Amino acid sequence: MIKGSVLRDAIISAANSISKQKKSVDELNVFPVPDGDTGTNMSMTIKNALPELKNLDDNTDAGVVAKVAASGLLRGARGNSGVILSLIFRGFSKGFKDQPEVTAENLVNALELGVKGAYKSVMKPTEGTILTVAREASEKARAVLPSTNDPVIIMEEVCTQAAATLEETPKLLPALAKAGVVDAGGKGLLIIFCAMRDVFKGGAIVSDEPDEEKPKKITVDDFASVVGRYDTEITYTYCTEMLITKKKDAADSSKLRAYLEMIGDCVVVVEDDEIIKVHVHTNNPGKAIEKALEFGYINLPKIENMKLQHKAQQKAVKQEIVSVKPEKQYGFVAVAAGNGIEALFKDIGADCIVKGGQTMNPSTEDILQAIMQCPAETVFVLPNNKNIIMAAEQAVKLADRKVCVLQSRTIPQGMAAMLAFDPDADFNKNRIEMTAAIERVSTGQVTFAARNSDYEGRSIKKGEILCLENGKLSFVESDVAKGAYKLTKKLVKGDSSFITILYGADVTESAAQALKDKVSAKFSNLDVNLINGGQPVYYYIISVE
Repeated sequence: MIKGSVLRDAIISAANSISKQKKSVDELNVFPVPDGDTGTNMSMTIKNALPELKNLDDNTDAGVVAKVAASGLLRGARGNSGVILSLIFRGFSKGFKDQPEVTAENLVNALELGVKGAYKSVMKPTEGTILTVAREASEKARAVLPSTNDPVIIMEEVCTQAAATLEETPKLLPALAKAGVVDAGGKGLLIIFCAMRDVFKGGAIVSDEPDEEKPKKITVDDFASVVGRYDTEITYTYCTEMLITKKKDAADSSKLRAYLEMIGDCVVVVEDDEIIKVHVHTNNPGKAIEKALEFGYINLPKIENMKLQHKAQQKAVKQEIVSVKPEKQYGFVAVAAGNGIEALFKDIGADCIVKGGQTMNPSTEDILQAIMQCPAETVFVLPNNKNIIMAAEQAVKLADRKVCVLQSRTIPQGMAAMLAFDPDADFNKNRIEMTAAIERVSTGQVTFAARNSDYEGRSIKKGEILCLENGKLSFVESDVAKGAYKLTKKLVKGDSSFITILYGADVTESAAQALKDKVSAKFSNLDVNLINGGQPVYYYIISVE
């Protein structure tokens, strides 16, 4: 049987493992549009459970461990892959309930409950994804249960089957076959299962220390970004930074780096002709400063106690979500990114804004926080991105009030839904009318290719301009303005009346105005509006109604 302490360590190891391998999972994403990325979302989801798991002692029952983990994953769930992962762990919570230790039968039941919950949460389950990998692994576990009562053997079979199923995913999804990759979510799940299996077998917990990186050259200008990678490392107490004006006869800075590595870690020493910048985590900041004086004059020294900072951060994280008393019947929560777009939603009645969108999938807890801060008895939630809908739906189960998640997949759809709201109508009529408004809107999005890809028969190169029509790739361009104009023409139909152009943070006002003038000249019979959305990722978001 598997003790609670072993289950705890297995989940911690799984979180560290997917965190270290998230980049390789992200790179399996077929669609070249910049997005939250599967590996990153799964990593952030499971890591949300770590603070509470690490506080559990070795005598904690397996059922309690599973419950704590499931709660952490649910609240931290990001993106569709993160939500599905959280539901699989909810299956563990149900299957291990009241169990001091995990038996083979407990494990099989838990896997089945997790798979059932994951499939139920997806409106149209697609085979060849993480769902298939989880389901076939669960089926294999059930098949071998009569021959063993050892949960470790069961987990071994689960991993073997998950790996085999993962290799078959390209046969089920043509897009994977064309790109020559396996499913990203399935790969992430395999990494997590394998890390858990290794701990079950007596292996060590995968370290949360970052793998050693050997950059070719770091400049002084890169210093801040390099140091940022070490913000969460607290092996030593004091984060020490300083700027050294070099002496004319200063020794090679590699000698300073070698000394600092003897008294601490996370050492960064970068220099140019005149200065040396230093960052080190150490228990002896005085020694670091004393050694630095041998190389020149010290300016702007900074010493911070990271353990005290960490405690303060943990205290802030653990603060309970405050529920605002309802003062009205209906309220709105909208997910949006960009000052202009956020202001637009506020102007048309949104009570709370959750900052997020493409590449920035908010967690279930982020959305829940906004719902609980909305002063209404019934809250309509507008995810405005297909990768955020599932996380929003999980928040419904945690809220203390009625919540309706509308299926808005774009910013224009969310705005159209809000504009269709009638304060004098009842809930059901509003839900129907707002959903109908979502379906009437055509959305165009102009962005860039985040990676090289062979997608739907197109060979796409990183950096090319992608033009999307209602979420699907329409064509590729080399020029942003040309792509936006061409896309607008494709969106306009015979019964269209309005065109709204939202320009992003990387587009100048003059370029946006030039596009509006061109569109207005082409469609002189339509009402064309230009708005500074300030959104990241998308150069333009175009709405046609």
